[in-house]
Order: sequence, then C-alpha cells, then structure tokens
Amino acid sequence: MAKRRRRWRRQRCCSSDPPLAVAAAALLLLLLVVVTAAPVVDAAAAGRHVVQRHLDRINKPGVRSIHSADGDIIDCVPRHKQRALDHPLLANHTVQTQPSQMPASASLLDRRQQLSRRAWQTWHHSGHCPRGTVAVRRTAAADVQRARSLALFGRKKQMRSPLPAPDVVTGNGHEHAIAYTAAEVYGARATISVWAPEIDEANGFSLSQLWILSGSFNGSDLNSIEAGWQVSPELYGDNRPRLFTYWTSDAYEATGCYNALCPGFVQTSSRIAIGASISPVSSVGGPQYDMTLLVWKDPKLGNWWLSYGDGAGGLVGYWPAELFTHLSDHATMVEWGGEVVNTHPPGSAHTATQMGSGHFAAEGFGRAAYFRNLETVDADNSLAAVPLDAIQTMAEDAGCYDIRKAYDDDDGRGGWGAHFYYGGPGHNTASCP
Repeated sequence: MAKRRRRWRRQRCCSSDPPLAVAAAALLLLLLVVVTAAPVVDAAAAGRHVVQRHLDRINKPGVRSIHSADGDIIDCVPRHKQRALDHPLLANHTVQTQPSQMPASASLLDRRQQLSRRAWQTWHHSGHCPRGTVAVRRTAAADVQRARSLALFGRKKQMRSPLPAPDVVTGNGHEHAIAYTAAEVYGARATISVWAPEIDEANGFSLSQLWILSGSFNGSDLNSIEAGWQVSPELYGDNRPRLFTYWTSDAYEATGCYNALCPGFVQTSSRIAIGASISPVSSVGGPQYDMTLLVWKDPKLGNWWLSYGDGAGGLVGYWPAELFTHLSDHATMVEWGGEVVNTHPPGSAHTATQMGSGHFAAEGFGRAAYFRNLETVDADNSLAAVPLDAIQTMAEDAGCYDIRKAYDDDDGRGGWGAHFYYGGPGHNTASCP
C-alpha cells in the first residue's frame, strides 16, 4: 500500500496539465505575432503618410479639376498659389504675366506653322481652365511610388560627362544623338516632330528636347534649361509622349526637377499643362505632327520664357532669373536632339528603347524623327537661323542611334533651314548587339 501511494505521488508531481500548456503556448505565439507585425503595419502607414505629405506640397488646391480621357487630372490652380512660388529664392517674387518683348523674327516660321500639322494636348477635349489660373497635371500617389526614392522623384540622377563637351549628360547609361552650337546666345527655337517611341524597361525613358546651357561641363556649376517631349513610364505611368521642362543650376546635384514637381518654373498659362500628354503623334508612312518650342531671355527682367506653339498664344511660363548663376547673363551653348537611358547591365544586350521614331536618320521624312528650322536668339532679342557649318553633331553609338544634318533653302514656300533627322531602334542584330 505504501509503495502504491509513493508511486502515485511521484506520477502526480511529475505530470503536466495539457490545457494549461496549450494556453500558455498560444498566448506566447499571439504576443510574438503582435510584436513582429506591429512595426510592419506602422511602417506601411508611415510610408503612406510621407507620400501624402509630399503630394500635399506638390498638388495645390484648384478652383476646377478636369478629367482627361487619357487618365490625367488637370487642376486649375490660382496663379499666385502655384508650387513654383514656394522656392525660397522666390519669396518676394512678383509673377510676370507677360514677357516684356517677344524675339523679333525675319523668318517665315509662323506661315510654316500654319501649313504644318500641329500636335497639341489631349486634355483640351475635356475642358478648360479659367483666366487667372494655371493648368497643372495632378501628381498621383502611384507616380511617387514608382520612383526609386522620394528624394529622386521628379529629378534626373546626377550625371557627369567624361567628354570635354558638348554633352552634359553622357554616362550613367544615357545615350544621345544631338546637334549643338557654341556661341553667346539668349535663347533658341526649333520645330520637333512628335512620336511615341517604345520603352524597353520600366525605368527607362526616351526624350527629344532642346538644352540652353552655361557653366562648366565637368564641374558642379552647370546651368541648364530644358524643354521638349518625353516618354517615361516611371515618371508618368504610361507610354504617351508628354510636354516636359527641366532645370538645374548645379549640374543636377541638388537643384531643379521635371515640370512643376519642385518649386522653380513659374507657369502663366491656363491653356498648356506641363507634363500633359501630346496628341496626335506622328506615324511611320503616315501624317507627321510636330510642335515648336522657343526659349528666350526677357531683355528687361532676365527671366527665361518658354513658348509652345504659336507666338504669344503659346506662352507657358518662365524660369526666374533668381534660380541661376551663369544663365543670369547668357547661354554659351544650345543643344537639340534625342536622349534615351540604357539601364541594362554592362555585357548584356543593349536596350531596345527607341529614340525618336525608332528609325535611323537615313530613312528620312515620314519614317525618321526630325528637328527643323534651328534658330538662336542674339543679344538684340532677334531670332536668326543657325548656319549649317555652325552646327556640329554627336552620337555616342551610331549603330544604335544616329543623326544626319542638312540644310533646306527657304524658297518662299517655307523651307526647313538648318535641320536634322535622328533616332534609331536601339538593340538590333546588325549594328547594336
């Protein structure tokens, strides 16, 4: 009897209560889930909050919003409340609603524009902004989230040129086919055909633009004013060509951005939205559509104005003189042409991102993209055609993208003057492996 009692006690003291053990394990597991999951939830919420705060700074309240057929929302923002005026250098800036003077021109460009097919903006079919406002493409959360970081959103990566000149952005996978002229200039004009090139990578782009430049090409004081059309799925979320602007006063290090994504460019137009899609576009063997861009320095106030299309009716706005160092005086170089970015790693196949139409310059009108009627503005605020022998051309890899310049006399019917065809398909087995 005594042995049985001791055995029973020994069994009782050494056994455990199964329900209690299960409950303890479940409680411990729950605590682990809560402790590990809470930071994830908080981090996601914090990320959304940061993005929303950034959007609140970019997207100023409008008096009217227009929903475009291409998916864009255009906000009609009061001119004096636009994003540009948040720049510290513009704290006491008074918006200049009109330039003091348009550049004088002895060419027949205005008549040539009437005869050509014009590319315009898609949102115009859906509404208009009232006077006293500026038309601004609304930035969406998805636009910001596609960027590699919040700090890089709307900005070009810092790029240094290993070449002595002229190209300001050679390297880091950026490739060009450009024409350029070096001289003391106060602006430039060109008519550019508009295409919708195919983009090979999600973070690739293809653009056609003009550059107004001054400063050092291999230092940190380069000033650049840029405008043209661009296809960038990363920036806009689609493959449509869009009107864009860019500026920097320190070689892309810390200043400047695309469009109105940071303070700086002062918009004056209620008709033209920077970053909005352009339509219609050119097609191979079909109609060719182009747009005329003019950038020039106001001879009285020193601001650099942008015009898109016809004369004063196409005024978009200006880059204030306060933003710049070297360009507060004049430009020393103008570039026109195309640029793509090749994000493929070294040793792999070249990108198949197209430049221009995706066809080489030799294919000519109706197949290759073009810039025509290249002009510069002189110290007297007069436009003058650029002589063909004053234009040099450059293409880093002509087997992928090339350029060919020419001259067409103005015979009274509206010649092309100094012009060039450019572009290419990128990767191809014949010349761009």
